[in-house]
Amino acid sequence: MRFSGKTVVVTGGASGIGAAIVRLFACEQAVVYAADIDADGGAAMAAETADETGGDVRFQLCDVTDPDAIRQLMDRAAQETGGIDTVVNNAGAGGARASIAEIEPEEWDRTMDLLLRSVAFGIRYAVPHMKDRSGASVVNISSVAAIGPGYSPTAYAVAKAGVLNLTRCAATDLAQFAIRVNAVQPGFINTNIFTAPLEMDAATEVQAKAAIAHVSSGAQPVARGGQPSDIADAVAFLASDAAAFMTGASLVVDGGLTLGPRQSWDPAQPGITATLEAMVKAQQPA
Repeated sequence: MRFSGKTVVVTGGASGIGAAIVRLFACEQAVVYAADIDADGGAAMAAETADETGGDVRFQLCDVTDPDAIRQLMDRAAQETGGIDTVVNNAGAGGARASIAEIEPEEWDRTMDLLLRSVAFGIRYAVPHMKDRSGASVVNISSVAAIGPGYSPTAYAVAKAGVLNLTRCAATDLAQFAIRVNAVQPGFINTNIFTAPLEMDAATEVQAKAAIAHVSSGAQPVARGGQPSDIADAVAFLASDAAAFMTGASLVVDGGLTLGPRQSWDPAQPGITATLEAMVKAQQPA
């Protein structure tokens, strides 16, 4: 029980990766504050998780694009438990899908507010309640999209790259308080982030999720789709004493998605070098 008696705050905790993180910390007997804009889903998740794990899960309605709502969340957790040990800045969505040639200012701002500013103020309003806590830790959820184009829409990728740099800057700012700050970069994780922005009926959504699971199982060297629990395990490691010598770091949890193009790991897809070698060999006399 690495987190017994600890206070943990998780934003975007009602579903997907956030719900898996909440469940893991609850299983290890932390007092978990799960925050989300989904009031009904969040309350149901908190009650079900508490029943299943025997843990203490407390839901709070929170729109992370509102800094005052974030402050209220952190203040409540500290007032009820005496302080905060771990904050997981996880809340997010796909953001604006338009390219840089078409995106409107308000779309850009909404994406940055949700994915980047919320992380900054999640840290800002938690810090006063973490300064005197031994082993205090912040874990930010970034993305493999932070490393460059091709993994997500542009605004999302830029925001997630900002989360990585914010993680490093915050790690230096907060070292004086012995607060560690690290990040996780998920790859292709099977959640509703892919289908949520699309208007589709329930049956179509089920089909879409099945198709996503099938595609993701062959998208990287690890031949299965990523699961929310894969990210929860990485978050728990970074928050634990096992990572006590880590700060300003990021764990890439992507099944090898970012290792290179498919031909770099799939023997059935020869790369350019192998193709040229085969052409040369074919020209040689028998």
